[in-house]
Amino acid sequence: MDFEEVIEYYSRPLVRKEIADYSRGRWVAIECMPQGEQRFFLRYWMRDGPPLSISKTEDVGRVLHRFGRLKPRTLYGSVNVYSKLGTVGDTEKESNIAYASPIWDIDGQVERWKETILVADVIARKLQAEGISKSVFVKWSGRGAHVHVHEKAFSKNLLSKHNPLDVAYSMVEYVCRLIKQDLAKVSDRLGERDLAPKVENKVDLKRVFTAPLSLHRELDLCAVCLKPDQLGDFEIDWAEPQVLKHNEAWREYAEGEGDRLAEKALKEVGTYFTTVQPRSKPLGERRPLQATLETGGSKTGKIGRFQVMALLQAARYFILMGEEDRAKSFGLNRAIFYAWAKRKGVARPPPRRTVPKGHEVARERTEGKTLVYIGNEGAYTSEDGWYTIGEESQLPRDYDKQIVSKIDPILPYQHAWSSALQYLRGFPKSDLLDQSKFFNEVYKPVRDEFLEEVVERKA
Repeated sequence: MDFEEVIEYYSRPLVRKEIADYSRGRWVAIECMPQGEQRFFLRYWMRDGPPLSISKTEDVGRVLHRFGRLKPRTLYGSVNVYSKLGTVGDTEKESNIAYASPIWDIDGQVERWKETILVADVIARKLQAEGISKSVFVKWSGRGAHVHVHEKAFSKNLLSKHNPLDVAYSMVEYVCRLIKQDLAKVSDRLGERDLAPKVENKVDLKRVFTAPLSLHRELDLCAVCLKPDQLGDFEIDWAEPQVLKHNEAWREYAEGEGDRLAEKALKEVGTYFTTVQPRSKPLGERRPLQATLETGGSKTGKIGRFQVMALLQAARYFILMGEEDRAKSFGLNRAIFYAWAKRKGVARPPPRRTVPKGHEVARERTEGKTLVYIGNEGAYTSEDGWYTIGEESQLPRDYDKQIVSKIDPILPYQHAWSSALQYLRGFPKSDLLDQSKFFNEVYKPVRDEFLEEVVERKA
C-alpha cells in the first residue's frame, strides 16, 4: 500500500472508532513507513512534549496530519491505561496506572498462520478453564497474534490492593508456565519444534501492542479482533483491508472474572515491581546489576564483557526506542565494534555529533551508507535497517546465538534482560544519549561484576 492508500484506509469511520476506543488512556506509539532506508518510531507529540495519545476518533486524523511528512502507518497502544497523560512524567508513575492489559504475544509466521491460531486456542482454553471467558479476545497482529484479557476484568477491590501492571505481568507469566506442556504437544504435532510459534510475556512498563484495525508495519494486513469461539473459523484473509472481518466485541468484559486467576498468579509469580523492575531508588543507591528467579537450586557465574556490553547496549536502545529486535541488532553491533577496537588498540568510530535536546535518534547519509545515531553514538545500517559492520548485518537471531545462549546457562536470559533495564533506568536519560558517559559511567562499573544471584523462592 502506498501512503495515499494508508490515509484512505485510516479515514474509514470504523477504523478510527476502533483505534480511538482502544487507545483511550493509553500511551500511543506510531511507526512510520520506511523512507528509503529510514524508519521512524514516534511516541511524543513534539520535542520535549507530552506523550502521544488518542482519546477520540478525530485524534486519529490529527496524528496522521501532524506527522504526515513521515508517513505514519502503524498505531500501537501501551499495555497500561493511565489516569492522565499530560507530561512525560505521567508515564513513569506507577500510581498513575489505572488499568493494565494482560496480553500474550504469539510470535508466528504469516505463512504458518494456522499454527499461530492453534497456540492462541491453547491460551484461550486455559483462560476459560481458569474462569475467564467473556473478557478474552484474540487480535491477529500481522505475523502472529495477541491474546488479550480485557483490562477491566478485575474488580475494584483487587486493583485497590495490587498495581494493575503487577496483575497483568503475573497473570501472563503464570499462564505461560501453565501451558508449557500443551505448547510442547502442539510442537510435536507440527513436527518442527524450532518453527513452532512462541508465546512470550512482553508485559512491561513501556510496552506497546498493535491497536485494533491498525495496519501492520510491513504487511498489508490489519489487526482484526475475534472472540475465542471464532478461532476455528478464522482465515488469514479476514485481516486483509478490503475484507476486514473484525469482531467489535473485544470491548466486552465481566468485571471480577479475572480475580481468582490474578490472585493465584500474584502468589506464584510475584509482581512486576518486585521481580522485573523494583521501585526506583535514589541515584546514589544504585545496586550492582543482578537478578533473581525462582528455581529448585542455586548457582552463580560471571558473564563475559562481550555479553555484558551487548546486553546493556540492547537495553539502552530499547529504553530509548522501544523496539526489541532492533535493540538486539544494535547491542550486538556495539559489542562487536568495541571488541574490535580493543583488539586493534584504536577505535575509528563514525563521526560524533552534538545531540539536539530531546532527540534520541538521527540519520544521515555518508559514503553511500546510512549512519544512524542513538544519541551521539553512530552506527551504520543496512538497506533493511539492521545494524551492520562492513558487509555483515547483526540480526536478532545472531544476538540470540552469541548473547542469549551464553547468558542462559547462568540464569534465564529474561531475568538478565529485566535486570539490565532496571539498572539503566537508574541513570538520567542524558547518560544513555552520550556515548562516552554510557561507556564510562554505565558499562565500565559493572563490566566485570555482572554477578547473578540466584535465589530459590518459595511460593
